[in-house]
Order: sequence, then structure tokens, then C-alpha cells
Amino acid sequence: MTLSALTNPNDSASIFDALNPARAAEKEKAGSAEEMGSEEFLQLMIAQLENQDPTKPMDQMAFMSQLAQFTQVSGIQELNESFSGLTETLTGQQALQASQMVGRSVSTSSNVGNLSVLGTNTTGDPVMRMSASVDMGNNATGGSFFVQDMSGQLVFSGSLPAGSGTLPVVWDGVDAEGNTLPPGQYRISAEVARNGANQAASVFAHEQVVSVAIGAGNTVTLNLANGQSLGINEVKEFF
Repeated sequence: MTLSALTNPNDSASIFDALNPARAAEKEKAGSAEEMGSEEFLQLMIAQLENQDPTKPMDQMAFMSQLAQFTQVSGIQELNESFSGLTETLTGQQALQASQMVGRSVSTSSNVGNLSVLGTNTTGDPVMRMSASVDMGNNATGGSFFVQDMSGQLVFSGSLPAGSGTLPVVWDGVDAEGNTLPPGQYRISAEVARNGANQAASVFAHEQVVSVAIGAGNTVTLNLANGQSLGINEVKEFF
């Protein structure tokens, strides 16, 4: 839009109408700073100054008031655009960081572990693995790790060494009788010995991340190999 299209350069009303043809019948509303962009606003101000009646110059206070109103509204709009751009940037960075989690393992608060096939050995037998972590607490003198099938039957138990903090454990899928069990889900639990007594310990199953999703509010959801999904804040540890 340019001032060369004006039909009557001496009529500020027609100038305004030319700048706002869709709102010519609503002059007060169309004159609001919130309804126009910076280019239109400046063109209108210039036109009003150039075509004002010399004997009745434009009220400087009114002019400054309009300018201040537009500056405030324009500043808010620019701030909103800046925040929008920042949000898009942060979302892109978050998506990039989340994509780097694919293929990695995470520990969760679940006590159900997933026994999976890693491949085969030299004799063609399947190589199995289930990983988890046990919270040994402080100064545990030892402990035990238990695996049950989903019906509750104990299929494996193993000793834990003395120690403190989080202890990673791996089960190869072989039961107490030396049989390789089928892949799938198994319940895991543990107990630790401290001060001459055994007590239950927290266990955290490990699962592999197969994909990630970013939802409303830029929340990151991890999709796991066992079909479950969990939020990034539910992850205990990455591996």
C-alpha cells in the first residue's frame, strides 16, 4: 500500500479510508493502533502531518498518545513473536536431544523386566539378556536378586556383592536348572543384608528406547521396546 493511491490528498478522512478500504465504515475501530501494522501506522501519521490544516495544527499530545499506544502494542506483538520463535527453537533442540536417546537403555521404576534375544552364539543357541539396577543403599554386606515368571513362580536367584548405591545386574535367561527360558516379561525383586538383617531393596528394570515423541507443552515421551511409554521425568537413569 502506498500514498500515491490516495484520491484526495487534502482530505485526511479519505487518506484513512484509502489505507483501510475494508473498514472505511468503521473509522474509529479502524483507527485503533491494534488493527494495523507498523507500515500503515507510519504512513497514516505522515499523511496526517502533511495534510493538516496550518491554522489548526494537529494536537501534539494526541499524536504522542497515538504513537505511544502503537509502540506499546507493537512491542507486545514483537515480544510474542520473539517468544514464539524461542519456543520453536527450544522445541527443535528438545527434539534433537530426544532423538539421541533412541537405541539407549533407561532404568524405570517398574519391577517387570524384559528378557530379550540379543543374537546367537557360535553353536546357534540364542543369547538372552535382561538388565536391571538394584539400590543397595548404604553399606550393604550383600544381598540376593530374584526373578519370577508372570505367574509368580521363582525361576532364578543370584547373590549380590557388598556395596553401596546403585548396582547394575544382568540375567542371561538361564533358570536354576540350567534351562534357557523364553523371552518375555519377568518380575524382578531384590533384598540386601545390612546390620545382620535382610530387607527389601528397590529394583529398576532397564528398557531400550525405540522412538521418542514430543507432545503438547513440549513434553517428551519415550516409547520403549516392551511397548510401554513413559515421560522423560520418569526415567531414573540413562545407559
